[in-house]
Amino acid sequence: MPYGPRVRIAHLSDCYLPRTGGIESQVRALAMAQVAAGDEVRVITATPGRRGAPTGSEILDGEEVDKIQVHRVSMRLPFDLPIHPRTRAHVASVLTANPVDVVHVHAGVISPFAWGALRATHELSIPTLITVHSMWGPIARPGFRAAYEIGRLSRWGVQVSAVSRIAAELIAAAVPGVGEVLVVPNGIDPGSWQVERAPSSDRELRVVTVMRLAPRKRIIALLRVIDQARRSGQPISLTVIGDGPDRSRAEKYAGDHGLSAAVTFTGRLDAAGIKSVFGVSDVFIQPSTKESFGIAALEARSAGLPVIARAGTGTTQFINDGVEGIIAPDDAGLAGALIRLSKDRNLLQSLTLHNLGTQPTETWPEVLKQVQLGYAAAALRNAN
Repeated sequence: MPYGPRVRIAHLSDCYLPRTGGIESQVRALAMAQVAAGDEVRVITATPGRRGAPTGSEILDGEEVDKIQVHRVSMRLPFDLPIHPRTRAHVASVLTANPVDVVHVHAGVISPFAWGALRATHELSIPTLITVHSMWGPIARPGFRAAYEIGRLSRWGVQVSAVSRIAAELIAAAVPGVGEVLVVPNGIDPGSWQVERAPSSDRELRVVTVMRLAPRKRIIALLRVIDQARRSGQPISLTVIGDGPDRSRAEKYAGDHGLSAAVTFTGRLDAAGIKSVFGVSDVFIQPSTKESFGIAALEARSAGLPVIARAGTGTTQFINDGVEGIIAPDDAGLAGALIRLSKDRNLLQSLTLHNLGTQPTETWPEVLKQVQLGYAAAALRNAN
């Protein structure tokens, strides 16, 4: 399938604006990059809009958000769960009324709307690319295998992709017969993350992280790492950007372990606020072991910050040990990396200068090329 002006694309995602999160933000950014490239783009989602659950006409016509038509197949449910009993029928109606060349489905660990919508794309024989934005660990694999069998994805000719090599390898291992799992990474505009950097302190190592304060992101584990690193006698501080259900627990842990003076919780910040913190920080740390990509780490790396992260995560897609940052095998390794950078300011400066002078490859022009390959593969599978 040729990729150029006016390719008609429908992104299918359980969640979208006004809800914000990793997948939602990336779907929006990708859609906007495609619109800028000249494509005709729409989004179909189960997230209600600010006006509430839509009527039938609003589903078909959509509403314009960021110059993108957004169709909301939604119901008012507790916690805004992305579930609708007539997903297939409504999605089929939208795609019939608004024909597209390709459907791009975005899935997490649990994506009931996305899996239900696949039946509509199959019935209408539309080339379909699925991008998995999560790590399919031991708990998630059976769910994905079940969805794969129920949806008969291999026989339907759906092309599967993931946002990093590691995530793709997990899918291929979990689902025998899926065929090649492509890598369609998240993207970024590196220039938008350049910051005015304050001079680094010769004494204190200023560490920052950006995360949703939820169990899978491991904020308590990070506080233990900071505590362990500070016990070496090195002056290390941490700024935590983000909010979530674990915030009160994390603040209590910091208070109970003598970290209140060393750890600052800012709550959720917009991009300008995040960049202002990046400008007065020395290093970014990501403690999650289930990170399929790590867009916040890529943003920090684009701002010039060395990144410390765990091995076996999607962050190793763009952070190489000793080049853009330090990759640690375990939490003790995270603490060791902090101690090392606190003591070795030449290494810290070397990593910083590399990140400031070398643009990451996950830029929108490069990512759109990978998306193009994914769409072409989906069209080929659909034709066969």
